[in-house]
Amino acid sequence: MYAELHCLSNFSFLRGASHPEELVARAHELGYSAIALTDECSVAGVVRAHLAAKEYGLKLLIGSEFALAEGPQVVLLAPDRAAYGDLSELITRGRWAAEKGAYRLTVEDLAQHSGRCLALWVPGKDGLDAQLESLRDLFPDRLWIAFESLLDGRDRERLAALQALGARYGVPLVAAGNVQMHKRRRKRLHDVLTAIRLGTTVDAAGYALAPNGENCLRPRAMLARRYPPALLAETLRVAERCTFSLDELRYEYPDEIVPEGETPQSYLRKLTEQGMRARWPNGEPPKVRQLVERELALIAELKYEPYFLTVYDVVKFARGRNIYCQGRGSAANSAVCFCLGITEVDPDRIHTLFERFISRERNEPPDIDVDFEHERREEVIQYIYGKYGRERAALAATVITYRTRSAVRDVGKALGFSREQVDRLAKNFQWWDESAVPADKGGSAAASRAEKPARGQRVFDERLREAGFDPENPRLRLLVDLVRQLRGFPRHLSQHVGGFVIARDSLARLVPVENAAMPERTVIQWDKDDIEALGLLKVDCLGLGMLTVLHKAFDLIEKHRGRKLTPATVPAEDPKVYEMISRADTIGVFQIESRAQMSMLPRLKPRCFYDLVIEIAIVRPGPIQGNMVHPYLRRRQGLEPVSYPSDEVRGVLERTLGVPIFQEQVIKLAMVAAGFTAGEADGLRRAMAAWHRRGGLEPYEKRLIDGMRAKGYSEEYARQIYRQILGFGEYGFPESHSASFALLAYVSAWLKCYEPAVFLAALIN
Repeated sequence: MYAELHCLSNFSFLRGASHPEELVARAHELGYSAIALTDECSVAGVVRAHLAAKEYGLKLLIGSEFALAEGPQVVLLAPDRAAYGDLSELITRGRWAAEKGAYRLTVEDLAQHSGRCLALWVPGKDGLDAQLESLRDLFPDRLWIAFESLLDGRDRERLAALQALGARYGVPLVAAGNVQMHKRRRKRLHDVLTAIRLGTTVDAAGYALAPNGENCLRPRAMLARRYPPALLAETLRVAERCTFSLDELRYEYPDEIVPEGETPQSYLRKLTEQGMRARWPNGEPPKVRQLVERELALIAELKYEPYFLTVYDVVKFARGRNIYCQGRGSAANSAVCFCLGITEVDPDRIHTLFERFISRERNEPPDIDVDFEHERREEVIQYIYGKYGRERAALAATVITYRTRSAVRDVGKALGFSREQVDRLAKNFQWWDESAVPADKGGSAAASRAEKPARGQRVFDERLREAGFDPENPRLRLLVDLVRQLRGFPRHLSQHVGGFVIARDSLARLVPVENAAMPERTVIQWDKDDIEALGLLKVDCLGLGMLTVLHKAFDLIEKHRGRKLTPATVPAEDPKVYEMISRADTIGVFQIESRAQMSMLPRLKPRCFYDLVIEIAIVRPGPIQGNMVHPYLRRRQGLEPVSYPSDEVRGVLERTLGVPIFQEQVIKLAMVAAGFTAGEADGLRRAMAAWHRRGGLEPYEKRLIDGMRAKGYSEEYARQIYRQILGFGEYGFPESHSASFALLAYVSAWLKCYEPAVFLAALIN
C-alpha cells in the first residue's frame, strides 16, 4: 500500500501537467491509499481535488510545497483544522511579501506559521546537514526526509546518503514521487510547459527539462521495486496522521452588522417589516405577506440572516452616497430582498420561485448579485475593505485558463515555430472552437462527445493548408495535439469582477489571500465555484454601465428641466413607450438593442412589463435550441391553440402560454409533473447549466420521464419536456434575472422615448 505525499497539479502554474481531478482519478485507479495535493505556495486547486476525492472515496491530504529563500525545499501537510489554518496563513504571508504571482518565505516565517504542520524535507544539492538540523528543531517528531526515486542514475547513492543523514539526526525517511503529471504520456506537455515557463524553446531548454517521465503517478508494483518497503510503509503512517478535510471548514459571518440589543433574526425581521410598510403604505398584498413569512422562516432555520444583513449594509452605504444599485439574479426571487431594497423586482409582479434562491436540501448560502454604477463601484469596494479590513475581506479569484489562441501562441513558440508562423496560426484559428479541437480532459464525457468526425478533420486540414502549413508535418501535428491538451489549463489567478468573501475573524485562516495585479486589491486563491462548493459567503458587487447612464440622465433632467426623477418614480406601463419598443426603435436601450432582439420586438410586440420580461428571456440560446420561440409566438398571435396536459402544468406555464421560457419554470415542472423534490430540482438546474461543458444530464432523463409517466403524462410529452431542458442547457434565462433587467430596459426606453436628447447625452458621457 502507498500514499503519495508530494504532488503538483497544473495549479502550480507551468509546472504541473495534469488537472487536480485527473491526479485523484489516477491515484484511485492505481489503488493508492491516499494522495496529497501540494501545489507550490498554493491551495488554488485543492477544492477540485476534494470534490473528486469524495466522488472516488479516496483520502485527500492537503498541503503545499515551498522553496525557502535560504535554500531548503519543504512540503508541509495539514494534519488537522488548526494546522490547515497555519498553512493558509503561511501561504498568505509568502504571497503578500512579493508581487503578484510570486512569493517569498524564510525559515523564520516557517517557524512562526507552521507550528502544527507535518513537514517533508526535499533535499537539495548542498547544505544538507545545516538544512536538516534547522528543520528538525522546527518540526520535532513532525519531520521526514523525502526520498524521491526518479531514475536519474543516482538513486542508490542518494538513498544511502539520506539514510546515513537520517540516522545521524534521528529523522525518518519516507517515499515520495515529486509527481507533476497523472500519466507518463503527459511528458511532452510537461516539457512544453517548462519551456514556456523559462521563456525558451524545448530544443534549447536542455537540462532544465525532466530527464524522463518518472514524475508521474506510478503503479504500486513498480514502486515496490524502486523503494525499500519501510519507506513505502512510512507513507501510510504520515497519511494516518492527516485527518483534516475541507468539509471541516465552517464559515462564520461578521458580527458588526447587527446593532447592540438585537439578534440577526430580530434585526432582519425589523428591517423587513419597515421595508414592507415603505413599499406598501396602504398594506401589503396577502400574497406578499405569505411569501415574506415563508422566507423568514426558512432563512431563520438555515441561519442565513447575517448574509442578508451583510448585503443590506453594502446597499445601504451605496444608497446613502447616491450610488445607483440594483440586486438581480436569483435574489429577485426573494420578497425579503425587495423589502430590504436590495432588489427592485416586486414579488407581486412576477412568479417567484424561492427554491431557486434558497433550498433547504441544498444547504448552502444564497447568491445575491448587486449591480452598481460602474464608475462608482470602486467606492463600494473600498467601503467593504475599510469596514472589515484586508485581514477579513478579499475578492474571489477567477482562474484564467488557456484558450485556443493563447495555447497556439505559447506552444508554437516553445516548439520553435517562428513568430510569423505562430501569428499566422493563431489568427487563422479564431474559428478553432470546442467542436474542432476538444480539450483533453482525461477521457471525460465532454471530450468523448466532442471527438471530431472525419469531415471535421478534413475541414481542419484544409484550413491549415489555406494558412500555408502542411497538415502531415509531424511538428505541426504535435502542436495540434499539445494545444488540445493545454486548452483549459489554468494560466494564472485573476480577480473576480466583484465577488467578495468576508470573514468574522482572519480570512487567511480559511483560505490563502494574495496580492492582485491592481493596487489596493487582494484576492483569495479560490474561485466562485470553489466558494460555492464549500458553502462560503460571497457578496457580488458588480458594475453596470446602464446604471451610470440612468443616473447621468436623471441629473441632466433635474438640471435642465427642474424635474426630479429616479428609476422608481418613472411613470410605469406607458403605452407610448411600448409602442416605441414594438417598432424596434431601441438602439441604446438596455438589453433589447441587439439585432436579434430588434428582429423579435415587432413580432412579440410587448405591451406590458411582463411582456418585456419574456422578450429579454426568449432571445437566448436556451429557448431557441429548445424550439420554444415559434410555438410561443404562434400562440401569442392566436395561430395555435394553447393546451395543458394537467392543471398542475397549467399553473406553471399559463403565463407563458404553455411554453417553458424561464429556468424557474423548468424547475417547477420537474417538481409538479415528475415529483422532484426542491433539492432534486435544483440539482437539475445545476446539471442544465453545466451539461454542455461536462455532461451530467443523463441521470435526470430517466428520473424525469419515469416520474412524469407515473403521474399520467404521455411518453411523448415527457420527452418533449426533456428536449426543452436540453435546450436550456445551452443557456436558459431565469425569470428573476430577466425581471431585474426588464426594469432597467423599461426605464432606459422611457428616457429614449420622452427625453431622447438627455438619453443620448448620458450615453455619450
